Amino acid sequence: MPIESDISADLMFTADTVATQDPAVAKPAARPPVAATPDAKRESWSLDLVDPVDDVIRRTEETLDFIAEASIAANSVQPLDHYDLTIIVPVYNERQTLPKVLERIDEVMPRSTEVIIVDDGSTDGTSQWLAGLTPRANRTIIRRRCNHGKGSAVRLAIRHSQGNVVAIQDADLEYDPATLLRVVWPILDGNADVVYGSRYLDGGSDPSWLHRFGNWMLTKLSNLMTGLRLTDMETCHKAFDGEMLRSISLKECRFGFEPEITAKIAAKDVRVLEVPTHYDSRGYDEGKKIGWKDAVSALACMWIYRKG
Repeated sequence: MPIESDISADLMFTADTVATQDPAVAKPAARPPVAATPDAKRESWSLDLVDPVDDVIRRTEETLDFIAEASIAANSVQPLDHYDLTIIVPVYNERQTLPKVLERIDEVMPRSTEVIIVDDGSTDGTSQWLAGLTPRANRTIIRRRCNHGKGSAVRLAIRHSQGNVVAIQDADLEYDPATLLRVVWPILDGNADVVYGSRYLDGGSDPSWLHRFGNWMLTKLSNLMTGLRLTDMETCHKAFDGEMLRSISLKECRFGFEPEITAKIAAKDVRVLEVPTHYDSRGYDEGKKIGWKDAVSALACMWIYRKG
């Protein structure tokens, strides 16, 4: 995909106005000659005394000078050939919430952010809506005919990512992209290689005790096998050093991606940090997709990838 510069440079040039003496204008009465001194200044002239024809020539020359300066400045502006941040948005049947998520990303994220949207075989009009979006240099849209699972969508987007930091954002509005900034910032500042946004560090906002218990159990088992001390292994809000993430071979296609990537980063000598993130839970009647079968699959993945 061609990368174009989205940096708007405000080029400010000021052309110094130089008035020339019109020989046709009558000179004032002669004055006694004054001896020249080394620091004598040139006499200034009023623009009111300039002939209109000469004024046109002067303005033309100034315009040409301005164009020349602008061209030199434009040549010194490099196109945007890399991104500080890549946000991966896996999507499956999120026509109602996806536009709000993308709008929110545009509002809060740095300018040097690329967004990769993977439509994983949606059937609710999401694909048609994405097809109607205006193309942008910093946005890649990948549409699949069949659903392969969130893990598969994330893996595909990782291969296309260019950012120094790669983060994941769901399209269902359970997670606010604004709080994703809290997750990516430690990596951008060089204080971490991997950051998890925990829903439970600040007490949690999940009203379902069954969901909270399930997440606690899976995270506890994951910690026992990886040696990490996480409070929320299953969180969507994860951010990684881009180069490190692209070097990891991933296999899981569904929600087994979470324990797999956790085990594989634990096997590396990297700095893992956990920060609070905000979460608004939704029910299955609102489109929630993860279920008890995914919990069983997560347990199997923990065992399979326990050594990384």
